[in-house]
Amino acid sequence: MRLSDFDYELPPELIAQEPPAERDAARMLVLHRAEQRFEDRSFRELPAFLRPGDCLVLNDSRVLASRLLAGRSEMLLLEPLSENAREWRALVRPGKKIKVGDVMRFDDRFAAEIIAHGERGERTVRFVGDEDVYAAIERLGHMPLPPYIRRPDEAADRERYQTVFARERGSVAAPTAGLHFTGEILDRARGAGAHIAHITLHVGLGTFQPIEREDFENHQLHSERFSIAPEAWREIESAERVVAVGTTSVRAIESGKTSGTTNLFIYPGYRFRRVGAMLTNFHLPRTSLLLLVCALAGTDFALAAYRHAVAAQYRFFSYGDCMLIL
Repeated sequence: MRLSDFDYELPPELIAQEPPAERDAARMLVLHRAEQRFEDRSFRELPAFLRPGDCLVLNDSRVLASRLLAGRSEMLLLEPLSENAREWRALVRPGKKIKVGDVMRFDDRFAAEIIAHGERGERTVRFVGDEDVYAAIERLGHMPLPPYIRRPDEAADRERYQTVFARERGSVAAPTAGLHFTGEILDRARGAGAHIAHITLHVGLGTFQPIEREDFENHQLHSERFSIAPEAWREIESAERVVAVGTTSVRAIESGKTSGTTNLFIYPGYRFRRVGAMLTNFHLPRTSLLLLVCALAGTDFALAAYRHAVAAQYRFFSYGDCMLIL
Protein backbone atom coordinates (compact mmCIF):
# COMPACT_ATOMS: atom_id res chain seq x y z
CA MET A 1 0.00 0.00 0.00
CA ARG A 2 1.09 3.53 -0.75
CA LEU A 3 -0.30 6.81 0.54
CA SER A 4 -1.25 7.87 -2.99
CA ASP A 5 -3.75 4.97 -3.03
CA PHE A 6 -5.84 6.91 -0.48
CA ASP A 7 -6.64 9.99 -2.50
CA TYR A 8 -9.77 11.40 -4.11
CA GLU A 9 -10.77 14.51 -6.04
CA LEU A 10 -12.73 17.06 -4.03
CA PRO A 11 -14.08 20.29 -5.52
CA PRO A 12 -13.30 23.11 -3.03
CA GLU A 13 -16.92 24.28 -3.02
CA LEU A 14 -17.93 21.04 -1.23
CA ILE A 15 -15.88 21.96 1.87
CA ALA A 16 -18.45 23.20 4.41
CA GLN A 17 -17.65 26.70 5.63
CA GLU A 18 -20.62 27.00 8.00
CA PRO A 19 -22.51 24.51 10.17
CA PRO A 20 -25.96 23.46 8.96
CA ALA A 21 -28.84 25.64 10.11
CA GLU A 22 -29.90 22.88 12.51
CA ARG A 23 -27.44 20.64 14.34
CA ASP A 24 -29.03 17.35 13.27
CA ALA A 25 -29.82 18.37 9.67
CA ALA A 26 -26.81 16.68 8.03
CA ARG A 27 -27.07 14.11 5.30
CA MET A 28 -25.77 10.64 6.19
CA LEU A 29 -24.25 8.16 3.75
CA VAL A 30 -24.82 4.66 5.13
CA LEU A 31 -22.31 1.96 4.19
CA HIS A 32 -23.50 -1.65 4.51
CA ARG A 33 -20.27 -3.65 4.51
CA ALA A 34 -21.82 -7.12 4.34
CA GLU A 35 -23.84 -6.24 1.24
CA GLN A 36 -21.23 -3.87 -0.24
CA ARG A 37 -23.80 -1.17 -0.88
CA PHE A 38 -24.38 2.37 0.34
CA GLU A 39 -27.47 4.52 0.56
CA ASP A 40 -28.25 8.21 1.02
CA ARG A 41 -30.05 8.91 4.27
CA SER A 42 -30.21 11.71 6.86
CA PHE A 43 -28.54 11.89 10.26
CA ARG A 44 -31.97 12.16 11.93
CA GLU A 45 -32.51 8.54 10.85
CA LEU A 46 -29.52 7.31 12.87
CA PRO A 47 -31.65 5.78 15.69
CA ALA A 48 -33.35 3.53 13.12
CA PHE A 49 -29.98 1.84 12.53
CA LEU A 50 -29.41 1.16 16.24
CA ARG A 51 -30.68 -1.89 18.08
CA PRO A 52 -30.83 -3.37 21.59
CA GLY A 53 -27.37 -4.48 22.68
CA ASP A 54 -25.62 -1.58 20.94
CA CYS A 55 -23.32 0.75 22.84
CA LEU A 56 -23.05 4.21 21.27
CA VAL A 57 -19.70 5.69 22.34
CA LEU A 58 -19.34 9.49 22.48
CA ASN A 59 -16.18 11.54 23.00
CA ASP A 60 -17.12 14.23 25.52
CA SER A 61 -13.92 16.27 25.29
CA ARG A 62 -14.55 20.02 25.25
CA VAL A 63 -12.82 22.30 22.74
CA LEU A 64 -10.74 25.09 24.24
CA ALA A 65 -10.89 28.56 22.73
CA SER A 66 -7.20 27.92 22.21
CA ARG A 67 -6.22 30.52 19.59
CA LEU A 68 -4.75 33.59 21.26
CA LEU A 69 -3.90 36.72 19.26
CA ALA A 70 -1.10 39.14 20.09
CA GLY A 71 -1.12 41.83 17.45
CA ARG A 72 0.11 40.18 14.26
CA SER A 73 1.30 37.12 16.14
CA GLU A 74 -0.74 34.08 17.12
CA MET A 75 -0.53 31.22 19.60
CA LEU A 76 -2.35 27.89 19.43
CA LEU A 77 -2.40 26.10 22.77
CA LEU A 78 -1.94 22.33 22.55
CA GLU A 79 -1.82 20.94 26.09
CA PRO A 80 -1.05 22.07 29.66
CA LEU A 81 2.29 20.95 31.09
CA SER A 82 1.78 21.97 34.72
CA GLU A 83 -0.89 21.39 37.37
CA ASN A 84 -1.75 25.08 37.62
CA ALA A 85 -1.95 25.39 33.80
CA ARG A 86 0.70 28.13 33.80
CA GLU A 87 2.94 26.20 31.37
CA TRP A 88 1.71 24.87 28.02
CA ARG A 89 2.92 23.28 24.83
CA ALA A 90 1.89 25.56 21.97
CA LEU A 91 2.42 26.52 18.35
CA VAL A 92 3.23 30.13 17.48
CA ARG A 93 3.13 32.20 14.31
CA PRO A 94 5.26 33.59 12.78
CA GLY A 95 7.40 30.73 14.03
CA LYS A 96 10.74 31.97 12.70
CA LYS A 97 10.46 35.36 14.40
CA ILE A 98 9.33 34.30 17.90
CA LYS A 99 12.32 33.21 19.99
CA VAL A 100 12.95 31.82 23.46
CA GLY A 101 12.70 34.73 25.90
CA ASP A 102 10.16 36.66 23.85
CA VAL A 103 6.90 37.70 25.49
CA MET A 104 3.59 37.59 23.60
CA ARG A 105 1.12 40.05 25.14
CA PHE A 106 -2.59 39.33 24.56
CA ASP A 107 -3.91 42.33 26.49
CA ASP A 108 -2.92 44.47 29.49
CA ARG A 109 -3.66 41.62 31.93
CA PHE A 110 -2.43 38.48 30.18
CA ALA A 111 0.80 37.48 28.42
CA ALA A 112 3.02 34.46 27.77
CA GLU A 113 6.79 34.06 27.78
CA ILE A 114 8.43 31.60 25.37
CA ILE A 115 10.65 29.41 27.56
CA ALA A 116 11.68 26.52 25.27
CA HIS A 117 11.72 25.38 21.65
CA GLY A 118 10.51 21.86 20.75
CA GLU A 119 11.75 19.42 18.12
CA ARG A 120 8.72 19.79 15.83
CA GLY A 121 8.46 23.56 15.97
CA GLU A 122 6.25 23.73 19.05
CA ARG A 123 7.13 25.97 22.00
CA THR A 124 6.86 25.67 25.75
CA VAL A 125 5.25 28.84 27.08
CA ARG A 126 4.63 30.21 30.57
CA PHE A 127 1.68 32.50 31.22
CA VAL A 128 2.26 35.59 33.33
CA GLY A 129 -0.32 37.74 35.08
CA ASP A 130 -2.67 37.39 38.03
CA GLU A 131 -5.72 36.14 36.13
CA ASP A 132 -6.71 32.46 36.21
CA VAL A 133 -5.33 30.94 33.00
CA TYR A 134 -8.53 29.22 31.93
CA ALA A 135 -10.58 32.33 32.67
CA ALA A 136 -8.21 34.36 30.50
CA ILE A 137 -8.37 31.80 27.69
CA GLU A 138 -12.17 31.87 27.84
CA ARG A 139 -12.15 35.68 27.77
CA LEU A 140 -9.57 36.20 25.02
CA GLY A 141 -9.43 32.98 23.04
CA HIS A 142 -10.83 32.18 19.62
CA MET A 143 -12.22 28.82 18.57
CA PRO A 144 -9.54 26.84 16.66
CA LEU A 145 -11.42 26.31 13.41
CA PRO A 146 -9.41 24.15 10.98
CA PRO A 147 -7.53 25.93 8.18
CA TYR A 148 -9.86 24.71 5.43
CA ILE A 149 -12.62 26.87 6.98
CA ARG A 150 -11.56 30.07 5.29
CA ARG A 151 -13.19 32.65 7.53
CA PRO A 152 -12.56 34.08 10.99
CA ASP A 153 -14.32 32.37 13.86
CA GLU A 154 -17.61 33.92 14.92
CA ALA A 155 -19.57 34.05 18.17
CA ALA A 156 -21.81 31.21 16.93
CA ASP A 157 -18.79 28.89 16.61
CA ARG A 158 -18.45 28.90 20.41
CA GLU A 159 -21.60 26.77 20.46
CA ARG A 160 -21.58 25.02 17.10
CA TYR A 161 -17.93 23.88 17.14
CA GLN A 162 -18.73 22.07 20.39
CA THR A 163 -20.82 18.96 21.01
CA VAL A 164 -23.92 19.23 23.19
CA PHE A 165 -22.40 16.61 25.53
CA ALA A 166 -18.93 18.23 25.82
CA ARG A 167 -17.68 18.18 29.40
CA GLU A 168 -13.95 18.03 30.11
CA ARG A 169 -11.95 20.80 28.42
CA GLY A 170 -8.80 19.86 26.56
CA SER A 171 -9.26 19.52 22.77
CA VAL A 172 -7.76 21.79 20.12
CA ALA A 173 -10.28 20.53 17.55
CA ALA A 174 -13.82 19.24 17.83
CA PRO A 175 -14.58 15.51 17.69
CA THR A 176 -16.67 16.42 14.67
CA ALA A 177 -18.86 13.32 14.30
CA GLY A 178 -20.44 14.31 17.62
CA LEU A 179 -21.43 17.78 16.39
CA HIS A 180 -24.60 16.38 14.77
CA PHE A 181 -26.18 15.13 18.00
CA THR A 182 -29.00 16.82 19.87
CA GLY A 183 -30.67 15.81 23.11
CA GLU A 184 -33.62 14.50 21.10
CA ILE A 185 -31.43 12.24 18.93
CA LEU A 186 -29.74 10.85 22.04
CA ASP A 187 -33.15 10.14 23.60
CA ARG A 188 -34.26 8.36 20.42
CA ALA A 189 -31.04 6.33 20.41
CA ARG A 190 -31.82 5.15 23.95
CA GLY A 191 -35.39 4.47 22.83
CA ALA A 192 -34.00 2.16 20.14
CA GLY A 193 -32.36 0.12 22.91
CA ALA A 194 -28.80 1.44 22.63
CA HIS A 195 -26.74 2.22 25.70
CA ILE A 196 -24.63 5.38 25.63
CA ALA A 197 -21.09 5.50 27.00
CA HIS A 198 -18.95 8.61 27.31
CA ILE A 199 -15.20 8.49 26.85
CA THR A 200 -12.74 11.40 26.76
CA LEU A 201 -9.97 11.82 24.20
CA HIS A 202 -8.48 15.28 23.91
CA VAL A 203 -7.99 15.95 20.22
CA GLY A 204 -4.48 17.25 19.55
CA LEU A 205 -2.03 17.66 16.72
CA GLY A 206 -2.38 14.00 15.78
CA THR A 207 -5.65 14.86 14.06
CA PHE A 208 -4.05 17.34 11.67
CA GLN A 209 -0.54 15.95 11.37
CA PRO A 210 0.20 15.33 7.68
CA ILE A 211 1.62 12.03 6.51
CA GLU A 212 4.76 12.86 4.59
CA ARG A 213 5.86 9.46 3.30
CA GLU A 214 4.40 7.10 0.74
CA ASP A 215 5.30 4.07 2.92
CA PHE A 216 2.91 5.36 5.59
CA GLU A 217 3.16 2.26 7.82
CA ASN A 218 6.22 3.86 9.45
CA HIS A 219 4.42 7.12 10.19
CA GLN A 220 4.21 8.11 13.89
CA LEU A 221 1.15 9.93 15.23
CA HIS A 222 1.36 12.49 18.01
CA SER A 223 0.11 11.07 21.32
CA GLU A 224 -3.26 12.25 22.63
CA ARG A 225 -4.57 12.04 26.20
CA PHE A 226 -7.63 9.92 26.91
CA SER A 227 -9.59 8.26 29.69
CA ILE A 228 -12.47 5.79 29.90
CA ALA A 229 -14.32 5.54 33.21
CA PRO A 230 -14.88 2.02 34.64
CA GLU A 231 -18.64 2.15 34.11
CA ALA A 232 -18.18 3.23 30.47
CA TRP A 233 -15.68 0.44 29.90
CA ARG A 234 -18.15 -2.10 31.31
CA GLU A 235 -20.80 -0.85 28.87
CA ILE A 236 -18.34 -1.17 25.98
CA GLU A 237 -17.12 -4.64 26.97
CA SER A 238 -20.63 -6.03 27.47
CA ALA A 239 -22.12 -4.59 24.26
CA GLU A 240 -23.17 -6.83 21.41
CA ARG A 241 -22.02 -4.11 19.02
CA VAL A 242 -19.92 -1.02 19.74
CA VAL A 243 -20.93 1.95 17.59
CA ALA A 244 -18.14 4.51 17.88
CA VAL A 245 -18.94 8.14 17.20
CA GLY A 246 -15.85 9.52 15.50
CA THR A 247 -12.32 8.34 14.84
CA THR A 248 -11.24 9.65 18.25
CA SER A 249 -13.64 7.27 20.00
CA VAL A 250 -12.35 4.40 17.85
CA ARG A 251 -8.73 5.08 18.75
CA ALA A 252 -9.49 5.33 22.47
CA ILE A 253 -11.56 2.13 22.51
CA GLU A 254 -8.99 0.19 20.48
CA SER A 255 -5.97 1.35 22.50
CA GLY A 256 -6.17 -1.58 24.90
CA LYS A 257 -6.19 0.45 28.12
CA THR A 258 -8.56 2.80 29.88
CA SER A 259 -6.38 5.89 30.39
CA GLY A 260 -3.10 7.53 29.50
CA THR A 261 -1.98 8.54 26.03
CA THR A 262 -2.39 6.88 22.66
CA ASN A 263 -0.67 7.26 19.32
CA LEU A 264 -2.47 4.26 17.84
CA PHE A 265 -2.30 4.45 14.06
CA ILE A 266 -5.04 2.41 12.39
CA TYR A 267 -4.76 1.66 8.68
CA PRO A 268 -5.95 -1.15 6.35
CA GLY A 269 -4.93 -4.53 7.68
CA TYR A 270 -5.72 -3.58 11.28
CA ARG A 271 -7.96 -6.09 13.10
CA PHE A 272 -10.60 -4.30 15.17
CA ARG A 273 -11.04 -5.84 18.60
CA ARG A 274 -14.09 -3.98 19.90
CA VAL A 275 -15.49 -1.45 17.41
CA GLY A 276 -18.20 -2.90 15.17
CA ALA A 277 -19.64 0.23 13.54
CA MET A 278 -18.74 3.89 13.27
CA LEU A 279 -20.33 7.26 12.61
CA THR A 280 -17.82 9.70 11.15
CA ASN A 281 -17.59 12.85 9.06
CA PHE A 282 -15.82 12.91 5.70
CA HIS A 283 -12.05 13.32 5.96
CA LEU A 284 -9.26 14.87 3.95
CA PRO A 285 -7.48 12.68 1.41
CA ARG A 286 -4.13 11.08 2.29
CA THR A 287 -4.69 11.43 6.06
CA SER A 288 -4.59 9.05 9.01
CA LEU A 289 -8.34 9.61 9.48
CA LEU A 290 -9.17 8.40 5.97
CA LEU A 291 -6.85 5.43 6.48
CA LEU A 292 -8.81 4.51 9.62
CA VAL A 293 -12.10 4.68 7.69
CA CYS A 294 -10.62 2.43 4.99
CA ALA A 295 -9.43 -0.01 7.65
CA LEU A 296 -12.98 -0.43 8.94
CA ALA A 297 -14.98 -0.23 5.70
CA GLY A 298 -12.46 -1.71 3.26
CA THR A 299 -10.38 0.53 1.03
CA ASP A 300 -12.15 0.02 -2.31
CA PHE A 301 -15.62 0.25 -0.74
CA ALA A 302 -14.76 3.35 1.31
CA LEU A 303 -13.21 5.20 -1.63
CA ALA A 304 -16.17 4.28 -3.84
CA ALA A 305 -18.44 5.78 -1.18
CA TYR A 306 -16.32 8.94 -1.14
CA ARG A 307 -16.58 9.26 -4.90
CA HIS A 308 -20.36 8.87 -4.60
CA ALA A 309 -20.44 11.54 -1.88
CA VAL A 310 -18.58 13.95 -4.16
CA ALA A 311 -20.91 13.22 -7.09
CA ALA A 312 -23.97 13.64 -4.83
CA GLN A 313 -22.53 16.90 -3.48
CA TYR A 314 -22.32 15.99 0.18
CA ARG A 315 -20.74 18.65 2.40
CA PHE A 316 -17.24 17.71 3.58
CA PHE A 317 -15.10 17.96 6.71
CA SER A 318 -15.80 19.44 10.17
CA TYR A 319 -19.07 21.27 9.53
CA GLY A 320 -20.15 18.87 6.80
CA ASP A 321 -22.24 15.72 6.44
CA CYS A 322 -21.51 12.28 7.88
CA MET A 323 -21.09 8.59 7.09
CA LEU A 324 -22.37 5.58 9.03
CA ILE A 325 -20.33 2.40 8.53
CA LEU A 326 -22.27 -0.75 9.48
